[in-house]
Formats: sequence, structure tokens, C-alpha cells
Amino acid sequence: MTSSTPDIIDLLAGIDAGSPVDRIRAERPETRLNAQKSYLALFEPVDESEVTRSERLAIAAFVAGLHASANVAEFYASGLVDAAGGASLAAAVKAEAEKNRTNGPYGHYPAGPLSGENRDGLHYKVADFSHAVLGTKLSAALEHSHLLVFRPRDANPAALQKLLDAGWTTSAIVTISQIVAFLSFQIRVITGLRVLAASATQPAATHAAE
Repeated sequence: MTSSTPDIIDLLAGIDAGSPVDRIRAERPETRLNAQKSYLALFEPVDESEVTRSERLAIAAFVAGLHASANVAEFYASGLVDAAGGASLAAAVKAEAEKNRTNGPYGHYPAGPLSGENRDGLHYKVADFSHAVLGTKLSAALEHSHLLVFRPRDANPAALQKLLDAGWTTSAIVTISQIVAFLSFQIRVITGLRVLAASATQPAATHAAE
């Protein structure tokens, strides 16, 4: 797969070519390549007929916001600028993420040995003023994304039916779930790489201080 798109994880983690962390990543070329391929498949799709690029970016910005990853959320939201109504869409997504960030996971297991771990939490619903900007389909996608991030135990057939009722197809629902999973992976990797980068520069900084 060829693309002019820079490696997104390197970009968001602030990794410079030739840096210690860049050399570490170079030791796992397939891992690096596969992560980039996943990004391209999800955000530079060949077919946008079921989930448009704007919808994908909005979902990604929302999920990153829920994870309190500001720079990742801003990166995906910035891609909405050129879309019709993109600025309003990005603002609504940001507001919804910031107001509905919580702690998880929580939810309820089916009756059985794990039921003792059941935990109540926020059942998110898009605010009316944001719904007017986002529309029914995207509002349903954000609500489901919030469920996957914080209440994965409750990802049952009834939850999927809400997406179908909002107008999403079965394959589109798979794409939405993939975006949520990818963002969770991407943010964890970026966080880890930043820690590595900070550790790599610490000895030099300490020596300079001496």
C-alpha cells in the first residue's frame, strides 16, 4: 500500500526521524506498517458509501476526547474543517466528549459468576442541541462509541439495534466498532512512545543540569 500520508503514530507522538524512539520502532517494521495500514483503511477508505470520511473523523475525534487525548482529538477534528458544516460538527463533537467523559469500565454481565462485578455508570445520550448538529445517525454512532469505551459489557443485540434503527447498515456498524478499537490502540501506543521518548532524553537533560 502506497500513500503520501505520513506515519500517523509517529506524527502524533512527535517522533523525529533518526531519534532513539524512531530506531526502536524501526526494529518492528511490520507492526509499524500494519498500524499505518489500519489508519489508511479506516480514514482514507476507497468506499465511503456507508460511512463517510467526515463521519469517521467525527467518531474518532469523539473517542479521542473520551480518552482525554487532546492532540489526537484535535488531529481528527481538524480533518472536518473542509467538510460542509465541519466547524459546527467539530465543536459539537468536542463539547459532547468533554461533558460526558467518565471512568470505566462499567455495565452489567449476564446472570452468572461475573454478576458480582456489575457496576452502574453513565448511560450517555447526545444532548438535544448537539443532536440538531450531528443528526440522528451520527448521534447514534457517538452514543454507541461511548458505550464501547465505557460500558463494553452492555454491547448487546439491543445496543446494535439502536444503530440499525438510526439508519446504519451492518457493515457500517462493523466500521464504527473498528474505529473505536483502533483509537484505543493508537492512543495507548502514542502514550507509550511519548514515555519512551521522555526516558531517552532524561539522561542528557540530567547531565546538562550537572
